[in-house]
Amino acid sequence: MFSGKKIHEASSNAPARSEQLHGEERRPMRGLRMLKYGLLAIFVVIALRLAQVQILDSAKYRQIAEQQAQDTIPLIAARGKILDRNGNILASHSLFVTLAADPKVAETCAVQIAAELSRTFGRPKEFYLSRLRCGKRFVRLERRVHPEHVAGFRAQSFRGIFEIDEPTRLYHYDEMSGALLGLVDEEREWTCGVELQFDQDLRGKDGYSVVRRDAKGRTNPTVDCPRVESSSGNDVYLTIDLTYQSIAEQKLKEGIERTQAEAGLMVVMNPKTGEILAVAQCPAFNPNVASASGMESRRARAFTDTFEPGSVFKLVTAAAALESHVVRPDQKFYAEHGEYHVRLPHGKQRIIRDTHPYDTLTFQQAMEVSSNIVMAKVSDRVGVERLYTRARDLGFGNKTGVEYPSESRGDLKRPTQWSGVTLNSMAYGYEVGVTPIQIAAAYSAVANGGVLVKPTLLKRIKTPAGTTIREQAPQSLRRVISPQTAATLTQFFEGVVQRGTATAAQVEGMRVAGKTGTSRKLTDGKYKTSEHTASFVGYFPAEDPQILCLVMLDNPKVGGYTGGATAAPIVKEFAQHVITAGRLTVAARSTAQPVPRSSDQVTVPDVCNLHTTSAKKMLEARGLVAQSTGEGLVRQQTPAASSIVLAGTTVTLVADSQRGDFPAEGVLVPDVRKMSARRAANRLAMDSLQPVIQGSGIVVDQSPQPGEHVQAGAAIVLSCEPHAVVVRNR
Repeated sequence: MFSGKKIHEASSNAPARSEQLHGEERRPMRGLRMLKYGLLAIFVVIALRLAQVQILDSAKYRQIAEQQAQDTIPLIAARGKILDRNGNILASHSLFVTLAADPKVAETCAVQIAAELSRTFGRPKEFYLSRLRCGKRFVRLERRVHPEHVAGFRAQSFRGIFEIDEPTRLYHYDEMSGALLGLVDEEREWTCGVELQFDQDLRGKDGYSVVRRDAKGRTNPTVDCPRVESSSGNDVYLTIDLTYQSIAEQKLKEGIERTQAEAGLMVVMNPKTGEILAVAQCPAFNPNVASASGMESRRARAFTDTFEPGSVFKLVTAAAALESHVVRPDQKFYAEHGEYHVRLPHGKQRIIRDTHPYDTLTFQQAMEVSSNIVMAKVSDRVGVERLYTRARDLGFGNKTGVEYPSESRGDLKRPTQWSGVTLNSMAYGYEVGVTPIQIAAAYSAVANGGVLVKPTLLKRIKTPAGTTIREQAPQSLRRVISPQTAATLTQFFEGVVQRGTATAAQVEGMRVAGKTGTSRKLTDGKYKTSEHTASFVGYFPAEDPQILCLVMLDNPKVGGYTGGATAAPIVKEFAQHVITAGRLTVAARSTAQPVPRSSDQVTVPDVCNLHTTSAKKMLEARGLVAQSTGEGLVRQQTPAASSIVLAGTTVTLVADSQRGDFPAEGVLVPDVRKMSARRAANRLAMDSLQPVIQGSGIVVDQSPQPGEHVQAGAAIVLSCEPHAVVVRNR
């Protein structure tokens, strides 16, 4: 019984165990099916996504792939040229090369590359090695190098080295008219001067080229990729005359060296049209090496800087007095023997002094000797309103409108701002601020018969194809004085040169009219007795003015400090060289004076640095006989200048082409060191010498040496500094 029960219990538990075993077997099978279903779902999703990408959105992704395989390269427009009035190029666009490297690719031959670059460009080999081993994928080795200079290096075909074409702005005459032209920086984001003024005309329009990139990242142009060509900028012709500019720069520099002035400037204009023929300043600015100059030298001070003019402002007082008919030219004034005590309110007094003591002066004589005392007395007759109105009419206190950015309007106070001494002070050029171009414009009005003309730098603008799209015509702004007053003032100014404070501006055979100015400099609210601004503005020939010239010197120290002693001789030398260059028409020149009789004594004029043709005419006008050895610029004369001889005496001239015992066909080698290669080549060509340029940039040595005597047409080898081939500005 006992055992049967057990068997029954065991048989009754068997189905339960069987179900348990089957459940355990089904559980792994269910998980496997779930895995299969999940994989199937993922496959379906991927298939649907592929169908969407390849079928539904295929156009979209094809476009993205196409864009990723393409690259857009900008095509920089060639900037337009800047030229002078005669078509001489002052600034132009050139294509230079930047050498770059992929250091990862070039590392296998880095030593050879560095050695070759060092030999070509003169930098230490370690300079290039440090760049080639920097670990980057891109590095510049040399920037903006002339293509010819990298020809030898290019032939080596080093791996990992490539060239980038970069447009570069070249200024063909270095510092000549540099501040006037201004510059364009490397990224064309910062400009100044004429470059800024006419930027929209010069800049052109950039284009672009789309290229295809292969799997290795190399780019290649294809015919099916779009390309938009760049459009070159227009050419801007200035009123500047390169000959006048060259003479002005040279004479200003010589004058500053002679007087040891701290700085100086010169403006040359055509007084009838307002065309600016030259603008020179020193210290000069060379836009080819802009980093070597301070910011102050980058602006053309003739347009941007304000000065207290001193006695050149007496033009305003004289014009106001003559136009108002309150003074006659022959009217006499007591000049107080050089010291005029003016009573002021509250028992105060002011002392006005002249440089020299005078007793009685006519109005004309007062202008000739530049009497502050007489001009102060004349201003009392003119009055506040008339003096202020005449100053405004002549252009002071307003911009002239010359095509130059940041032109200053000067400082002309309204009558309500005047103190009790302003009227007298302004009468001789104090308590007023003017720009040099305003002075030149005001005196041009006198020279041309009484009409204020707008100073201009623009002659015309042409397309690259040569079509004129803009022509600048002279602009007459208004009549500011009557023709009679203008003639009287010219008579005054001729007297200044003939008998007054500017006798150093006299030019043989030509009438010159002008006015000197000397003002003490205002520093920290006080006038310095030892610091001055000296100036002279003159125009010639006085009977038919063709040229007006203004010179201003900052604090001259040698040979005097007045405008007559320091600035006037510079204008004289400029005028003489303009005559030598043949730039004045015969009708414009004054007639020669009568030839003296053989019994008359004659003072020998100074004809050095004049061309033999002009020198002979000047000597013959004095009744002397000229005999020259050679042709060219006169370097020696016998008898010497200022010698007193009898009329008919022979004056022997030694010119450049023959000096001492040298044969007539010989040429003296000029010194062209420190000049740019281009400018040095031009200078040698003037003397019929053949330049042979080694390298490029600045001339550091020459052979034969300066001063040696060679045959015309001889070769002059110029060694140039390699570093100068890297041009930093566009």
